[in-house]
Amino acid sequence: MLDEIRRVNSETHVQYALMIVFGALCIGAAFAPLEETLRITAVGTLFGFTAGLWVAHLVQVLRRAADAKNADVMAVTDS
Repeated sequence: MLDEIRRVNSETHVQYALMIVFGALCIGAAFAPLEETLRITAVGTLFGFTAGLWVAHLVQVLRRAADAKNADVMAVTDS
């Protein structure tokens, strides 16, 4: 599994790192001794960032897969 993680491109490394950071901040904010409305706002915002990064990552993976499939189809039709 570590080999697979090392093979991914740098954009994916950055996305995973940011998801971990914002996820950890979200959990930290959930247990922080803050006023309830402030805590709810902070957790919601941080969770939104985390979910947004995750969706962006999924779109990027799907786009790469579609591009690879289109490249394969074009290679077959060009032959």
